[in-house]
Amino acid sequence: MSHPDDLDCNRSPNEHFQTVLARTLQNPARRHVLRGGLGLAALSSVPFLTACGNDDPAPTPAEAPLALGFAAVGKSIADEVVLPAGYTYSVLHATGDRLRSSVTAYSNLGTETDDWSDRIGDHHDGMEFFYIDAIGRYSATATNRAVLAVNHESSADAHFFHERGQTSGGTSGKKFTQFGNWDLGARPTLEVLKEINHHGVSIVEVQHGPSGWRYVVDSIYNRRITAQTPMRFGGPSGHLNDIRAFMVTRYDTTGATSRGTLNNCGTGYTPWGTLLTCEENWAFYFNMPKGSNPVDAKTVTSRSRYGVRSAPLADAATTDVGQGWYTPDAVDSRFARWNISAAGGSAADDFRNEPNTFGFVVEIDPLSGAQPVKRVAMGRFAHEAAVCGLPVAGQPLAFYMGCDSQNEYVYKFVSRAVWDPADIGGGLTAGDKYLNDGDLYVAKFNDDGTGAWLLLDISVPAISGYSVYAFANQADVWINARHAADAVGATKMDRPEWGAVNPKNGEIYITMTNNSSRQPGNTDAANPRSYNDVDGLMRAGNVNGHIVRFRENGSLSTATAFGWDVFLFGAEEDAGPDINLSGLSAQNAFSSPDGLWFSKATGICWIQTDDGAYTDEVNCMLVAAVPGEVGDGSTITVNNSRTGSTPATGTQETFIGAALGDAKLRRFLVGPKGCEITGITETADGKTLFVNVQHPGENTPALGAASDFTYQSQWPGNAGYGPLGRPRSATLVITRTDGGVIGV
Repeated sequence: MSHPDDLDCNRSPNEHFQTVLARTLQNPARRHVLRGGLGLAALSSVPFLTACGNDDPAPTPAEAPLALGFAAVGKSIADEVVLPAGYTYSVLHATGDRLRSSVTAYSNLGTETDDWSDRIGDHHDGMEFFYIDAIGRYSATATNRAVLAVNHESSADAHFFHERGQTSGGTSGKKFTQFGNWDLGARPTLEVLKEINHHGVSIVEVQHGPSGWRYVVDSIYNRRITAQTPMRFGGPSGHLNDIRAFMVTRYDTTGATSRGTLNNCGTGYTPWGTLLTCEENWAFYFNMPKGSNPVDAKTVTSRSRYGVRSAPLADAATTDVGQGWYTPDAVDSRFARWNISAAGGSAADDFRNEPNTFGFVVEIDPLSGAQPVKRVAMGRFAHEAAVCGLPVAGQPLAFYMGCDSQNEYVYKFVSRAVWDPADIGGGLTAGDKYLNDGDLYVAKFNDDGTGAWLLLDISVPAISGYSVYAFANQADVWINARHAADAVGATKMDRPEWGAVNPKNGEIYITMTNNSSRQPGNTDAANPRSYNDVDGLMRAGNVNGHIVRFRENGSLSTATAFGWDVFLFGAEEDAGPDINLSGLSAQNAFSSPDGLWFSKATGICWIQTDDGAYTDEVNCMLVAAVPGEVGDGSTITVNNSRTGSTPATGTQETFIGAALGDAKLRRFLVGPKGCEITGITETADGKTLFVNVQHPGENTPALGAASDFTYQSQWPGNAGYGPLGRPRSATLVITRTDGGVIGV
């Protein structure tokens, strides 16, 4: 789904690698290297890459090549979930379902009078599955009890939570726009509380019985983490005072703690058994009312790089972008915190620093009530996911992260501590050990199929001497990581979103969802396409997105160099060879890859879409792919063109993985109308797959004079789950009717 943070906030002068490529192609020796001498088809001969899979022994019978075992699902624009023959699904839970029996059953009419802190949140997104042992602790092996932790991304369609839609300033029945365009005026307190508490994470116990997996109402593990939950900041002990100086607010004048987590999108699963939830599109919830006092110039520079408001509303304004959460009561800090003007004499008197408290990876112990921790050293940006590389005893851990906005970057955090399997089950204490202290890097993708990790540290001259933003210390570098990445010259990417690690060889995959600002003249090898959509939706740029994969030098988490290629390009099957570079067919064509996840049981790479370019032909989907390895394909030339662009045409060389064809790439699921398919996990035996359906009916028209909505979707009510009417996000439980392993 598009948000303001998806838009381009990167005004840095970092060159695109089209410029580098042009220089390279003028050099005959380097041109030979690019075209064949060291194209990715030959990278297996490069010493630093052979350790990452090419030296594996020949497959044994137990390691037979992966083969997909289902018939591809065709295109569908029906308001239903479509699966292959031999598969079935049920709904585990949906928006508004209760965690405790003391809360009323969900009406689906918007008439609830509780604040939603004991209900399942909205916009189901990333999720992780944690087994419980016989005495209630985390189990690294399978049992018939677990907790499922589900992220909740947004309240952009929060009109469904209220009887007559969102209201403001006494205006009833006004549906906000997708970005929350609202009439100025105080909003009703209960409406705002419902919206605040729809964000965060829902943690529920699930149990396996004769009817499969079901969630348990009133479990001691059931818990909501919301935008109001107290949290602490974690970082190296020597930098804590500097970190806290950025976090001082009226709520905590020491800066040691804050409240809540927002727009939780992708997730991560730590080797010790905790949840990493990632704060993505958090910037637009903050506002500065008309007549507000301005903030200082450095704060303005910091905010502008993140899309946070830094100037008061214009006096003549009658509407504004945002949710209006600051309007119900200026005294009550639950609402005043969203007003980020310099209202007092210092930061301790107001909430000017409140935006600094969001944009982090948050660690949660799903089996305890321990206070969540925001891991500052992992950087502050629009986090999409945080996936751990394959852990090796005695070596540091590496976590890979995308910043989900156009022309943003791919990051890596490397722990200072080395992995000790004895820390499994260690909860947040283990998290303090591995995630508080380490090195933060940003990726530079070179035009020859290699890449470099650039250190984000105050000791780097490009950072300490950066003219756009004056970094005070290392805490400032972490908190303003986007500025630091600009300073060192990272590669601008096409909306880097979820990451996933191939459990077979440790290679890392990152989705590049799309980029409407990509022009033919500023493509580069890692982001090589810019074109007009051919199906009449009139979108331009990198319309359909792609997936980049890379492997570290020597398979080391601490590597500062890597090799890469493009695993797959999204496209419509009839788009022509200059756009449909991966040779997709009607059975596997996809657009805008977003969620990404590898099954440890089967090795299938699962791709989920969040699309607006192909939805005239097919709703968002889940695609199964058989992964290869970096360098298994070839070097290709991409011929870009866009009507009215300058220049009108452009070519770009890049590196593409081996074609998969229908045998190795198949559409597995198509969702209902208006949805995004996102969030996926499985049981250890691979026989149950959990998949999230987010915001079905997203484009339902606004409430008008009529007494009801005109629904784009009515799922899952129309599938027999809960009251029919308003659409709801939900978690699916998918199984094979014969009880077998999913996908094979």
